[in-house]
Amino acid sequence: MTAHPQQTPSGRAVTAFAALHRAGEPLLLPNAWDHASARALAGLDFPAVGTTSLGVAAAAGLPDGAAATREETLRLAVALGSEPFLLSVDAEGGFSDDPDEVAEFARELYAVGAVGINLEDGLGPAARHAAKIAAVKRAVPGLFVNARTDTHWLGDGDGTLARLDAYQQAGADGVFVPGLTDPRGIEVLVRRLEVPLNVLHSPGGPPVARLAGIGVRRVSLGSLLYRRALGAALEAAADLRAGRTPTGATPSYDDVAGLAAPGRAAGQGPMTE
Repeated sequence: MTAHPQQTPSGRAVTAFAALHRAGEPLLLPNAWDHASARALAGLDFPAVGTTSLGVAAAAGLPDGAAATREETLRLAVALGSEPFLLSVDAEGGFSDDPDEVAEFARELYAVGAVGINLEDGLGPAARHAAKIAAVKRAVPGLFVNARTDTHWLGDGDGTLARLDAYQQAGADGVFVPGLTDPRGIEVLVRRLEVPLNVLHSPGGPPVARLAGIGVRRVSLGSLLYRRALGAALEAAADLRAGRTPTGATPSYDDVAGLAAPGRAAGQGPMTE
């Protein structure tokens, strides 16, 4: 579902995905970990779906944030890129320290239908991350680059603005500061930035309406849905072992089978558990 970008006076691409980053009505981006979860979320009328690197890594039995899931991430993008929703891919740090290799991976994602990529700096050198962003934008100008800094996620917040400024100057279409929940701190960044600010939803942080009011244009759910799904599964198993009936929503077999890709829908194979 790749959109054809147009250019603003600043030279940044405007696509259907970029247009969802609106002031006063931020993009609430749910993050999926497999084909079924992505299609189910899209079925709730979310216009765009992201992926979660933790969910993809955990489902494959691999570590998150260790550049170990390049193939799994690309495989999921291939499965989802032709679906009727906009797809943004969490690519950790691009699975390489070489900007050209990161750009090539971004080109592969764009070719299979992804419209956005999330790249994190992991508190590594800001210049290296800026070089990755610039390389991706040269290779695929129409791909929305969401540049994440981990100054709050992994550190004490020091240097956030300097990193974000470097990333937007390198061509990032949006910037992401997970771990930042203080409304005053968020508002300071909004006022100083030229590109949309993305924050991570925190159950103990400001609600989406408050974030919208202070200028946030994208709110990601990150690994929250994957962790909630895993928690619900553990609770259900514990309830059944204790002789209790599990509570909460339980999609039917046919509901889940119906999330298969076209041509592999329910009824085309034996019913199994």
